[in-house]
Amino acid sequence: MVLKVSKMKSGEPEIFQSIQGEGITAGVPSVFIRLATCNLACNWCDTKYTWDWRHYDYDTQVIQMPLEEIESKLVIYKVTNLVITGGEPLLQQDELSDLVESLTQRGFCCELETNGTIPPNPRMKNSVGQWNVSPKLSSSGNRPGTMERPGALKTFSQIDSAWFKFVVVKPTDLDEICELSDRYDIPADRVLLMPEGTSQTTLEQRGKWVSEACIEKGFRFSPRLHIMLWGDKRGR
Repeated sequence: MVLKVSKMKSGEPEIFQSIQGEGITAGVPSVFIRLATCNLACNWCDTKYTWDWRHYDYDTQVIQMPLEEIESKLVIYKVTNLVITGGEPLLQQDELSDLVESLTQRGFCCELETNGTIPPNPRMKNSVGQWNVSPKLSSSGNRPGTMERPGALKTFSQIDSAWFKFVVVKPTDLDEICELSDRYDIPADRVLLMPEGTSQTTLEQRGKWVSEACIEKGFRFSPRLHIMLWGDKRGR
């Protein structure tokens, strides 16, 4: 079996070591794999090269890799926290299940980033150590009806290892976040607000009022450490 993986300009797959920049495990040394293709189209997405085939060439941006080759590249790194990101990884979950199960048996903790529109299959649900669920809001520019899939969100809300990270663009996003949290019974301490931005200036500006909202609502605040440290640089 193979996975569709994002390809760097060098021709190598986008597999790299860094620190987790976002979410509940921000700051944890991690190895990353970025998978290609997505079922949404966020207007502020900073990885459009994984899915926007109107502006990027699929053959240039995507490499198909056997699972065994991917695993051999991941185990080279001396860290055991794996972040599977995209794109939308769960589009490939049938193939991904074998890899996650194998790596879990080798002592990896696998975090998976998802937009929350696709429920995990039983194998993924049992093997993934942490779910970073990022439901999209109307400010993402996605078509109504594509962003919120009740069955999937209800499933994630019942997984103890799922955290809900919302990308915040404007203050009116907060009402939408509260409505979604109430609708799916997501406790406030499992909700993270992350200011959108690919520059330190934007993150600082938005971060001030987003952090105040966290204090008021009892939500957690998520930074974007990789942007603050290295800027909008691929492979960090």
